[in-house]
Amino acid sequence: QVQLVESGGELVLPGGSLRLSCKASGRTSSIYSMRWFRQAPGKEREYVAQIDWGGGHTYYADSVKGRFTISRDYAENTLYLQMKSLTPEDTAVYYCGARGQEAYWGQGTQVTVSS
Repeated sequence: QVQLVESGGELVLPGGSLRLSCKASGRTSSIYSMRWFRQAPGKEREYVAQIDWGGGHTYYADSVKGRFTISRDYAENTLYLQMKSLTPEDTAVYYCGARGQEAYWGQGTQVTVSS
């Protein structure tokens, strides 16, 4: 089993920046990929970004490309999402997910972009 705990979500002004973290614990040696998703009120969960846990290759949804950066601290088993130039459309609950022997999810962290 892998446990994931997100943190860092808060209220931020439009144009602002925020960094989310996701700490993994448990059988982290089984992880080969981690992702960020988000879900806005009344909408389906949306893919945001992905990183290959070992090699570090990254992939992004078009809606966040150039504004968000996914990264990981391999030694600390922590995933990050650096977000800049935030808009109200980025308001959502952000979830991290890990792929290992199974798919694992965190509980989510709320990001609200509003003036």
